[in-house]
Amino acid sequence: MIHSLSPDLIQQVRTKCAAEGVIPTASQVTELLRQLSPVSTLTELLELVDQVLAEFHGLGPLEELLTHENLTDILVKRFDDVWIDRGKGLEATEVHWQSEDEVRNFATRIASLGHRRLDDSQPFVDLRLENGIRFHAVIPPLAVAGTSLSLRIPKATALSIQELIELGTINQVGSDVLTRIIDRKVSFLISGGTGTGKTTLLAALLSLIPSNERIVVIEDSNELEIAHPHVISLQSRLANIEGLGEISLSSLVRQSLRMRPDRIVVGEVRGIEITDFLIALNTGHKGCAGTIHANSAEAVPTRIEALGLLAGLPSAAIQAQLSSAIQIVIELSQQVSGIRRVSKIGILVKNQHGQVEVITALEFGEQTRMGPGFSLLTDLVGEFKL
Repeated sequence: MIHSLSPDLIQQVRTKCAAEGVIPTASQVTELLRQLSPVSTLTELLELVDQVLAEFHGLGPLEELLTHENLTDILVKRFDDVWIDRGKGLEATEVHWQSEDEVRNFATRIASLGHRRLDDSQPFVDLRLENGIRFHAVIPPLAVAGTSLSLRIPKATALSIQELIELGTINQVGSDVLTRIIDRKVSFLISGGTGTGKTTLLAALLSLIPSNERIVVIEDSNELEIAHPHVISLQSRLANIEGLGEISLSSLVRQSLRMRPDRIVVGEVRGIEITDFLIALNTGHKGCAGTIHANSAEAVPTRIEALGLLAGLPSAAIQAQLSSAIQIVIELSQQVSGIRRVSKIGILVKNQHGQVEVITALEFGEQTRMGPGFSLLTDLVGEFKL
């Protein structure tokens, strides 16, 4: 019978290592387990060593979930309720901790790896682990049911446009149009809800940029994996425990202008950096891009205006900057089947009241349909066949 790792045993190992001031190696853990938990076979001992090291260095009980193909998210509702997303909607798993104390200790340990606090005075944390995983945790009383964890799993390699076609994210017509958007250096935003594949699509499109162009990417957390030889990645930094050392996205956008970029990319536009981004796009930088959370392509101008107002810009200034900065919005949505798909390509135009709005150029479903903005799209990217 194979032994399982008990909370008491892992705590004993942790206490001994803390007393000795060491981070345990495989050999040290093996020796400690021989003392603390005599086992009858080498197989049992090796399994316990693996479990202990996963607790110290890895993701504990979540580690086994990383072997799933196409894994994008691990979501913990509470200690005994863990779900995953492999691109086709949420799926329940049998993985769990034994108690709320265990999952909270796990979350606190992961936070400490990123030199962050997670306790009653700081009950949430958002960080990127060394392996690229984005980790977010909220503990009670903010999380009513118990410690809640969200882990975004990065792709090992960027998916190509052809692979996205095979996955059903986009059809051949959409692929041709998006490729032309890159070739013609048309600036665009990818819109959609959480988990719709905005970052994946953006990385695939940026990989199409000619190799002699320089891309400067600005992100809160480095998630974009771009198959391109000349990418400069800049990552913002939160303030430390003393409230010092913050480097904002706005600061990085301004710095990017001094780095001779051919294209400026903001991984996710969600704050006052929108003003610097729009200004950058209006200083002669073409073919820039980013993603934005919005319920639909049509909601993007309103979302951008709201962000601009938060930054202190008047509505008229936001509208003026936006109308000349961004030409296209690509809408992503998650279908009932769970598949993430490009559902719309829209064009930003000024209406009769001088307000920027998005009108549909192409809609993608069982068939590809033209919208009222189709002729404007062909003006931007050239003629093409449906």
